[in-house]
Amino acid sequence: MPAPLRIILTPEEDLTLNELRHAGCVPKRTRARWQMLRLNAKGWKVAVIAKIFECHQHTVRATLRRWQERGLAGLWEEKGRGAKPKWKAADLDYLVGCLENDIRTYNSQQLAKLFKQERLVDLNSDRLRKLLKKNYRWKRTLNLPLQKTRPNQKGNKASRFGDVGISRSCL
Repeated sequence: MPAPLRIILTPEEDLTLNELRHAGCVPKRTRARWQMLRLNAKGWKVAVIAKIFECHQHTVRATLRRWQERGLAGLWEEKGRGAKPKWKAADLDYLVGCLENDIRTYNSQQLAKLFKQERLVDLNSDRLRKLLKKNYRWKRTLNLPLQKTRPNQKGNKASRFGDVGISRSCL
């Protein structure tokens, strides 16, 4: 059985942790960590805190040790977690510039091929589509059937919408 782990908060540290409760930009995990610290400082045991937060006791102990080693900085996630993006913001801006300046329209597979040729960034067409939908207003191209108009209709459908592809990116 591990030795009981106990922290003691100074009044300034307790005030700082209490102010984190009212900050809107604090992530959920960070809020959970400061609550673990305050409960432990009030005398609650690690096993009880783990039951409250529905996590393992090792998680609570790791939070308490990070507080002891790094202080307030130990509450936030460390840099370097997760996969690094293959693209940069300049690459995506180049792509949007291509969509706006070119006369033709692109689908996501054509954009991925253009992206790989021009910028040497290999992105899947599905991922590229998600990036464009998330950051920019981008829609897939619309395929219109080029057929003869009826005699009672005025104008051709294709000429009414411009060329075959009508939707393009716009910011």
